[in-house]
Amino acid sequence: MSDIIQLLPDNIANQIAAGEVIQRPSSAVKELLENAVDAGATKIKLIVNDAGKALVQVIDNGKGMSETDARMAFERHATSKIRNIDDLFRIKTMGFRGEALASIAAVAQVELKTKRADDELGTFIEIENSKVIKQEACAAPEGTSISMKNLFFNVPARRNFLKTNAAEMRQIVDEFIRVAMAFPDILFTLTSNGQEVFHLEAGTGKQRIVQILGNSYNAKLVSVSEETDYMNIAGVIGKPETARKTRGDQYFFVNNRFIKSAYLNHAVNNAFDGIIPKDSFPSYVLYIDVDPSQVDINVHPTKQEIKFEDEKIMYAFVQAAVKHALAQFSIAPSLDFSLNADIQGLDAVSKPFTSDQQFAAASSNLYKTFSQKNQAHFIEPNNKSGSGELKHWKEFYAAAEQEIPSVGKFQEIGSSATPVFESVPFMEDAVLQIPDYKACYQLHQTYIVVESNDGYILVHQQFAHERILFEQYIAAATSQQVPTQKSLFPITLELTGTDAVLLTELLPDMQAIGYHIEPFGQNSFVIQGTPADVISGDEKHAVEMLIEQFKHYSSDVKFSKREKLIRCMARQQCIKTGKTLSILEMSTLVASLFTCNTPNVSPGGNPTYLEFKENYLTKMFGRER
Repeated sequence: MSDIIQLLPDNIANQIAAGEVIQRPSSAVKELLENAVDAGATKIKLIVNDAGKALVQVIDNGKGMSETDARMAFERHATSKIRNIDDLFRIKTMGFRGEALASIAAVAQVELKTKRADDELGTFIEIENSKVIKQEACAAPEGTSISMKNLFFNVPARRNFLKTNAAEMRQIVDEFIRVAMAFPDILFTLTSNGQEVFHLEAGTGKQRIVQILGNSYNAKLVSVSEETDYMNIAGVIGKPETARKTRGDQYFFVNNRFIKSAYLNHAVNNAFDGIIPKDSFPSYVLYIDVDPSQVDINVHPTKQEIKFEDEKIMYAFVQAAVKHALAQFSIAPSLDFSLNADIQGLDAVSKPFTSDQQFAAASSNLYKTFSQKNQAHFIEPNNKSGSGELKHWKEFYAAAEQEIPSVGKFQEIGSSATPVFESVPFMEDAVLQIPDYKACYQLHQTYIVVESNDGYILVHQQFAHERILFEQYIAAATSQQVPTQKSLFPITLELTGTDAVLLTELLPDMQAIGYHIEPFGQNSFVIQGTPADVISGDEKHAVEMLIEQFKHYSSDVKFSKREKLIRCMARQQCIKTGKTLSILEMSTLVASLFTCNTPNVSPGGNPTYLEFKENYLTKMFGRER
């Protein structure tokens, strides 16, 4: 039999290897931007078309390459950073493995123009499917321009796995932001389909952070700066009010390389313990500078996960630095002892305490009982004590006691103590039949206890209302009859770059549920109208919270974007726990719940009510009928 093992052709081997490095357009963006940084550029432009599927182009003013270097750059494992094995442990540059350009050339059509400062002419190279199609001299400015066109044109199966343009664009923006944040001294621009999305002027680290996260963060950031012989930490953390329900604005950089580290993130969360709610995540941008020999950055293909030589020391330093910053800037509740202007105008403050007034106050028995040693607990039992101010305290207490209804009794709808109103009819096929005008009672401002024909039910007011709103929004969105209230004065909404891309993707579905929002320049939008049940004056916060809550469902493939939005809307607009409800509100809520198609669970899967039947209660008390 003949031998069956053979070497793969170079172009096929390169396509297979490219799968590790170039998974989507954003992967190419990351590699090309990092190469531009390594080239010493002070200005870097990123241009994308069709969310990077048609074009990803990076233009820099770096040092450029010679004709030989330009050709060699596309060979696998070709690098200018590594000469011997020891260099692997002293890496401070971004790209060093020599796989990026070779991988891109294996799955895309690539054009390269590059020129060094001392060269009269530059070099133009065109590569397709790992093969050089053209190489010639050309006129070019100093630096490098590399274009990646038609990604995965020769691997259609992989191209079919790419997501929508909006989803791919979000990934590109994420990678762009990470590189731009790491190098604030470089000017970065991002243009998508001919429209400039980001223009980030060179500046300080804090200026770059504010440029990306938005001007609203400017007064909400606390500086972090700690220097030790082992490592240095700098950057900013957000004040408690910037905490979010999702891990949005959280960035770690080690030697200017963006990393993901659940371990270090836990250190920051521990530093915020007791300052922000348990289910919230703090905002931070932290730069760690450590000896490269203490870090292994080649443990993951994307180099976003790294290994520290001593993780415990890193954890302790990060936690201590964040705690120190919080303490230094007094990020804790404080008491304001300055007097209000209205208080300052009172007689007790503005007028002097005369001698006669002092003598009258000191002569009273009430003053003496509290001023004598060990007598603060004693008050004389006579009508003259304290000028009679305690005379009627028993009557006051007794009257108040009569006005408080007994906790163990239900207030009946239609009783003399409450107004009569019509009950809401229930569907005939409802899960439970609740008699009209039965007792309703709110427990702990969270639960509604209501009598049924065969016992009672305990309704969770928030989960129940969330289910009601969810089915109402679904029905309205399906029938295209969502009522929208127009804003008399349209509201401008400023978002971060990532959130702006997300909102742009969601605009058609948001219009279907009653929002009327229009783009208004770079990362800005105008709210022209909102669903009718959004409280006037709260439109901006409602949209911001809707985006934030949508991120909770972003990885859930079970639901469409529209259903995810509707779930967010229901959760946002529903009655929350802690709200006191009237008897009318309680009875209407319970009635509406049992007209739902699925009344027993909330959209999130929580039970909306629990049923307690009479025979079960009888057995609980050990008594048979």
